[in-house]
Amino acid sequence: MSWLITGGAGYIGAHVVRAMTEAGERAVVYDDLSTGIAGRVPPGVPLEAGSTLDRGRLDEVLAGHGITGVVHLAAKKQVDESVDRPLHYYRENVEGLRVLLEAVTAAGVPSFVFSSSAAVYGMPDVDLVREDTPCAPMSPYGETKLAGEWLVRATGRAAGLSTASLRYFNVAGAASPELADTGVCNLVPMVFERLTGGAAPRVFGDDYPTPDGTCVRDYIHVVDVAEAHVAAARALGTRPGRDLTLNIGRGEGVSVREMIDRITAITGHDRPATVTARRPGDPARVVASADRAAAELGWKARHDVQDMITSAWEGWVRQHPEAARH
Repeated sequence: MSWLITGGAGYIGAHVVRAMTEAGERAVVYDDLSTGIAGRVPPGVPLEAGSTLDRGRLDEVLAGHGITGVVHLAAKKQVDESVDRPLHYYRENVEGLRVLLEAVTAAGVPSFVFSSSAAVYGMPDVDLVREDTPCAPMSPYGETKLAGEWLVRATGRAAGLSTASLRYFNVAGAASPELADTGVCNLVPMVFERLTGGAAPRVFGDDYPTPDGTCVRDYIHVVDVAEAHVAAARALGTRPGRDLTLNIGRGEGVSVREMIDRITAITGHDRPATVTARRPGDPARVVASADRAAAELGWKARHDVQDMITSAWEGWVRQHPEAARH
């Protein structure tokens, strides 16, 4: 098959492209390069610049490359920014998806994998989040992802499109240093940034109902996330008309304090964390049940937290050489 990877020059997207090509699938990247980096795209993989809001450009690329499946990762993803700019997020994430699905169905493309998020769940009061756990997103970003799932599912049923929505949890790590995350929106790079600047890592609240009082999250290596996309893409091809919604996580909770302790040990930056006030809307615990992904895809995460931090740190030091000097 020939897969169009929207957002394929981004952090997660570039890993999906690499996993697809290593699995013997043909990949074409479609990215507006607003945050993506062209250098992440492997040699030999076509890079088509364009927006998911541009129907004419999408039609051209889908037809020109004979696309038979789409993996849609292109989206705005900063929770705080989505609160400040909800109209922008709905336009990019929901309207962009609508236009893309319109082009996909018009072209007769049979398979569609949607990059969703655990943000659709909001603050679930359960030990393990399952796919049937009620969704109550707490930000416009999470709302756009849930609305995206609705759009994908409804379009699939109406048009006979095989679909999968992958809800992944806290992504970290890198397959190689040059593919590392360049943003500072998640815990691991946020701690790296503080340590590089000689500042103490911050813990937002230590009075949660968890073993050490700090929030507990399910961290998953970006390589495992990428392999889940390959498995989902192939699963759609084996049984037309499939409609999958799957958690992509490890099913293991790690507290913020535990993560910071591991990061300081691995990086050699031995600086105690400081505790500040809670951030509004942070749930105490969000940990995935990944049983359905194992059953439907035969997929299971292979990498542990040590792998995530070590590989992410190698990428951080490549971008910030001063981090290695402490």
